[in-house]
Amino acid sequence: MPLRIVANRPDPALLRLPWSTPLEEWTQHVVPLPRGISRHVVRIVRLGDNTYAVKETVEEIAFREYRMLRDLHRIGLPAVVPQGVVTGRVDADGEELPAALLTQHLQFSLPYRSLFAHGLSADSLPSLVDAMVVLLVRLHLADFYWGDVSLSNVLFRRSAGGFAAYLVDAETGELKPSLSDNLREYDLTVATENVFAELLDLQASESLAHEVEAHEIVDLLVERYHALWDELTAPEEFTADEMWRIEQRVERLNDLGFDVDELDIVTDWDGDRIVIQPKVVEEGHHRRELQGLTGLTVEDAQARRLLNDIASYTASLGLGREDRALVANRWLTEVYEPVMALIPPEARGRLEPAEVFHELLVHRWYLSERAGEEVGILDTARDYIDHVLLARPEEEVAVEE
Repeated sequence: MPLRIVANRPDPALLRLPWSTPLEEWTQHVVPLPRGISRHVVRIVRLGDNTYAVKETVEEIAFREYRMLRDLHRIGLPAVVPQGVVTGRVDADGEELPAALLTQHLQFSLPYRSLFAHGLSADSLPSLVDAMVVLLVRLHLADFYWGDVSLSNVLFRRSAGGFAAYLVDAETGELKPSLSDNLREYDLTVATENVFAELLDLQASESLAHEVEAHEIVDLLVERYHALWDELTAPEEFTADEMWRIEQRVERLNDLGFDVDELDIVTDWDGDRIVIQPKVVEEGHHRRELQGLTGLTVEDAQARRLLNDIASYTASLGLGREDRALVANRWLTEVYEPVMALIPPEARGRLEPAEVFHELLVHRWYLSERAGEEVGILDTARDYIDHVLLARPEEEVAVEE
C-alpha cells in the first residue's frame, strides 16, 4: 500500500518521519513538549523550524477532523491549524498502521496541566474559565457544536495577564446550519462535567490546592457563559426617546472585545417601542483595531493593553489632534520596537512579545510607585529583562521538565 500524504501546506520534510513505525515507538525528531491527555497516541515532532503534533487515529476520523479544522481556520475561529493526513502506513511486517493527523504546534501555548505544573495558582482559575467561556461562545456563535468540551481539548496562551483559549480537538465537532439552544446547553453540560473531573484530578495529583471547591468553579463557568451569551445575543427593548441605548449596546460589546456586524432593529406600529438584537457578533475588536494601526497581530486582551498605551503616549506628547495612524506608527518606532530590541536572543522565547510588553507596563507601575516618579520605558525594560524575564521558563516551544 503506497504512503499517501494529504496536506494543505506540504512540507517535504514530512517524508523523513518514520511512518512505518508505530507512533508510540517514535524517538527520531520527537521533542518533549507538554501535551494534554488524549485517548489517542500523540507525539510532538520538530522538523527544521516547524513543529507539529501527530495523532494516530482512524482514517475516516482523521480526514473528518482535518477538514473540520480547516473550516474553523477559514472562518477565523481559535483552533489549531491542520497540516495534513497521512494514510497507507504499514510496518516492517506489512501490517497496516493507523492513519495520522498532523496539526501545527501553537507557539506560546500550554495545556492546562502544564500551566499548573509551572506554578499557576488557584487564583488564576477564573481567568482560565473566562478563556474557555469566550472560546465556547465564539464557537456557538458560528453554529459549531463541539460535543467534547474539556480543559484537555484546549490549549491556553497568555493574554495581558489572562488567557486565550484554542480548540485543539475537533474530532466530535460539527458545523450546523443553525445551532439549537438544546445543543448549546448540552455542550455546556459536557463542559461542566469534564472540567469538574479535571479539577478533582489536579487536586489528586497535588497540582491544585484541596481548598478549591470544584463545584464552585463549574458553577462560575455556567454563570459566565450565560452572562456573555445574553450580552451578545439577547434582545433589548426601550422607548423611542432612548435611541442612545443602541450606541450604548454596541459600545458594551466593543468593550468586551466583540464587533457587531449586523443589528436587527424592530419597532412597534406607533414607533414608540424599539427592540434591538445583535445578529452577527465577531470577537477580536481590539485586535483588528491594533492591527490596522500598527500591523501587530496579538491576542485581543493584549491589543487592548497596547491600544491603551498608545492613548497614554498620545496624551503625554499632546498629539490628540494628529492622525491616529501616524501617532500609532510613531509609538511603534519610538516605544514598542526599541523595547523589543533590548530583549537578548536567549530570552526571546520566554514569552510572546506582546505579553512581554504587557508585563513590562505592569513592572513600570511598580518601579514608578517605588521611585515616587514615572520611570522611563527603556529603563523599565532593562530592569524587567534582568530581574523578571530572564527568570521565566521558555514558553515559545515550552519543553517539559
